[in-house]
Amino acid sequence: MSHQPVVVYTAQGEVEESQVRTFLKAHGIPTSTHGEALRHTHSFVLDGLGAVDIMVPPEHEEMAKQLLEKVAMGEFTLGDDWTGPEG
Repeated sequence: MSHQPVVVYTAQGEVEESQVRTFLKAHGIPTSTHGEALRHTHSFVLDGLGAVDIMVPPEHEEMAKQLLEKVAMGEFTLGDDWTGPEG
């Protein structure tokens, strides 16, 4: 079994990243990110450039995906900028 974090969401901007990470953390799911360097140096997201992958430990993958699916179905809200698991 791999212990490498798995991507559960790709955020398109810092606000969306913060919302998703805070939501998962509130449910006891630790997160990490990958791909944020360009976004921090250029302060924008354009056609996927600067997007950031939100990752969780593999043992939290199923729960994280279930929670994010519930957000997409309207059972939870993250804020006005949330666009669903497809980004």
